[in-house]
Amino acid sequence: MLGKERNNNRGRGRSRKAGETLRAKGKTAPGTHVPVLLEEVLATLKPQPGEIVVDCTLGYGTHAVAFAKRIGSDGRLIGLDMDGGELAKTQRRIGKGRCRKSFHHANFSEIAEVLKAEQLDGCDIIFADLGVSSMQVDNAARGISYKSDGPLDMRMDQRTESTGADLLMSLSEEELSTALWELSDEPDHARIAEWIVNQRRVTAITQVSQLVRLVFNAKGMTERTWKKQQKASRFGSLHPAARSFQALRILVNDEMGSLRKLLEAAPSCLRPGGRIGIISFQSGEDRLVKEAFRRGNNNESYETISKDAIRPRTKEIVTNPRCSSARFRWGKTHSLEVP
Repeated sequence: MLGKERNNNRGRGRSRKAGETLRAKGKTAPGTHVPVLLEEVLATLKPQPGEIVVDCTLGYGTHAVAFAKRIGSDGRLIGLDMDGGELAKTQRRIGKGRCRKSFHHANFSEIAEVLKAEQLDGCDIIFADLGVSSMQVDNAARGISYKSDGPLDMRMDQRTESTGADLLMSLSEEELSTALWELSDEPDHARIAEWIVNQRRVTAITQVSQLVRLVFNAKGMTERTWKKQQKASRFGSLHPAARSFQALRILVNDEMGSLRKLLEAAPSCLRPGGRIGIISFQSGEDRLVKEAFRRGNNNESYETISKDAIRPRTKEIVTNPRCSSARFRWGKTHSLEVP
């Protein structure tokens, strides 16, 4: 029996070490997701027993489970997700117990319609984590990441018509250049757009590996030379194709347009004293959130807003490198005045 226990401990130790190794590489173990800024989200939004929470980006459900624990059996959790496949998995995993739950295959831009369908006049908390879930990033068939070859799909919602490959073939050079600059701050946006247009005249760009090679060529480097730079650098550097993949993903899923609609709808969807919290991962998203909350504070839609974005602590970044660019901002509506 003692030998069996030692073997089990060794197995757990190996699993833990493997997980740490994957996280250090910016990956997660298959079928898992590490929540970002969880403690800060809960401490700021303060979910209370009996409240109604809308998790606009359900994903793996880690934030949702934490909300459910705090709102209890009298509370209500409404989960939204664009990814129908992941939504079904999460619903099976967290669907029972703790509080009343309902799930919607919907974009968070449709929050007002979802509340109407639930026959609710509003909610107490709106939460959105704008990052791509680990399961989607690590799934090569999605084509979201430059790290593994696969089709350039990039659609979060498979009901969406245009894939990443479709947009690379249809957008003009100017449109591609503008998107690369505005959506990901890519410094070589013009050259990359030019290379894309020249390449598609020869052959369609349908695979992750094709776009990665194209970006390297546009930047005048090879993967081998970049890896040498990585080894020589103390802190490492962003992969040359990272910004291009980010911009294309945002375009495919109209992420900025959806975020604008959510921010416009949020004040009227919150009850008196309601709170909204949004985690963003790139500067364009953060600017939209910051400006919307500031406008809401000026026109008294929000009583208070975060002065500065809350960032992950060093300890969290070490255990989950993917969270390093996260910024959390929040707003609170006016409480109901009692005469």
